[in-house]
Amino acid sequence: QVQLVESGGGLVQAGGSLRLSCAASGRTFSSYGMGWFRQAPGKAREFVAALSRSSGRTDYTDSVKGRFSISRDNAKNTVYLQMNNLKPADTAIYYCAAKASPYLYNVYTRDDDYDYWGQGTQVTVSS
Repeated sequence: QVQLVESGGGLVQAGGSLRLSCAASGRTFSSYGMGWFRQAPGKAREFVAALSRSSGRTDYTDSVKGRFSISRDNAKNTVYLQMNNLKPADTAIYYCAAKASPYLYNVYTRDDDYDYWGQGTQVTVSS
């Protein structure tokens, strides 16, 4: 069982930056592939970024490539999402997710791949 708690959301002007954190409980954090998803008002939840267990592979949705960066610190049981050059279209609730995986280099981009979810953190980007 893994519990995930996101933090770092807030209100920022377009062009600004935020870093989201997701702290995981438990001693097996390194056994999980991690992902970030987001859900804007009136829209379905969508994939944002994913990171393999080993940090050796990442994947991003096209709209955030070059602006967002996912990373993890297994010693701190934490995954991060650095978001730069934010746009109003990035406004959403951001969720982190964890998938138990035997594979060091797999990344997972479908929300139904994931086993555990955080409660979400709101990101609002003003124009």
